[in-house]
Amino acid sequence: MKKWIQQAIHRPGKLHTELGISKGEKIPMSLLNEIIKAKAGQTIKNPTRVGKKKILVTRKIEQRAILARNLREISKKR
Repeated sequence: MKKWIQQAIHRPGKLHTELGISKGEKIPMSLLNEIIKAKAGQTIKNPTRVGKKKILVTRKIEQRAILARNLREISKKR
């Protein structure tokens, strides 16, 4: 699949809105890692000062956080 990234991103900016972070700011890696570590259904405290203080982790938010972390790692390699 040549353009898998474009097909993987159905709703750009959705993770930003769910976390309460404006689209111009980057989502901190510590927050992404905290979301990925948590199980679906848990409420986590945001370790950073950006966005919502408490976040209810759903499976969809977890999937979006995994994709965001992977895309950031890909962009670092280039």
